[in-house]
Amino acid sequence: MLAAASLAFAPRSASAQGAAVPVVTVSKPVSREIVEWNEYTGQFAATESVEVRARVSGYLTEIHFQDGQFVKKGDLLFVIDPRPFQIALDSAKAQVAEATAKLNLANQQLVRAENLRKGDVVSASTYDERFQDQQAATAELAAARAAVASAELDLEFAHVTAPMDGHVSRHLVSIGNLVFGGTNGTATLLTTIVTTDPIYFYFDISEADLLNFQRVAAAEHKRAGDGEPPPIEAHRLNETNWTLKGQLNFVENEVDRGSGTLRVRAIFPNPSATIVAGEFGRVRIPASPPHPALLVPDSAVLSDQSRKLVMVVRDDGSVEPHVVELGPLEGSLRVIRSGITPGDRVVINGLMRIRPGVKVAAQDGAIEPPPQQ
Repeated sequence: MLAAASLAFAPRSASAQGAAVPVVTVSKPVSREIVEWNEYTGQFAATESVEVRARVSGYLTEIHFQDGQFVKKGDLLFVIDPRPFQIALDSAKAQVAEATAKLNLANQQLVRAENLRKGDVVSASTYDERFQDQQAATAELAAARAAVASAELDLEFAHVTAPMDGHVSRHLVSIGNLVFGGTNGTATLLTTIVTTDPIYFYFDISEADLLNFQRVAAAEHKRAGDGEPPPIEAHRLNETNWTLKGQLNFVENEVDRGSGTLRVRAIFPNPSATIVAGEFGRVRIPASPPHPALLVPDSAVLSDQSRKLVMVVRDDGSVEPHVVELGPLEGSLRVIRSGITPGDRVVINGLMRIRPGVKVAAQDGAIEPPPQQ
């Protein structure tokens, strides 16, 4: 092995060096129909979020969920001591019974007064008094029934239930604490619930990119004729494959004057609830309709000041540089928008041993096509 290495690096004679021909590996560019994409970083967010607050005051006596579990609409979450509200309900029902009795008596007296008034036995003022008594008893019964409805509502509010399906947070108040109810901001916050399926993804996009996406979407709709907009793809930060497929469903109504961007939102299915609201991720949107493209390894592209070059071996074995216009990366391959043809033999290995115009010994190689997205 050492002998072979010594021979490989041994000085050569001038004639031998002049006769040496660089060996390079060449391949025709890969032809593939692709879609170009623009990528952005953004953040996942829940489609719905609710703060669960106490609506009546009292001592917390029961908690009926495990922190972080999935709950369904109507599931019992907390119980605030219901005994005071049960007492208030019983008292209100007793008032209804009392008001009902008063109304029955007032109705009977009004009927008697009406019959006696026909015979001119009682005065008109007495009849009017009986009528007013009957009206007052009717109103008192209505008020007592309203008090029952209010007491029933308070008793219902003592049992705090989930207002929607979703993942519940931890309990913010422990059993035995006094909680304060109400309809203002002073009501005690008990926990929060967020929906997990589907889930939103917010990101910022330049005005030019948005206009380009809208153009691509219109062209795709015209081509396909199915009315479906092109998909938006995303993945979490610890992933590399674009596993999430969704749709753009909101665009802010004005451009941010400071950054020149718009806040947009995509929506993605999340049936397994593995994505948590607040996570960061990457999203990409189509920047072009599907179109044929030529691809070469990104390592085959050279830089010459502001120009990008690839080396092409001509039929006579000489090396010719081609100025190319680059497109996006497709895996490890670079899209070449212009500068080469499908039949060109591009140098993909041995670039350090050649320069424009030299003769080379070209060996055929192969470019591994990028995986289909």
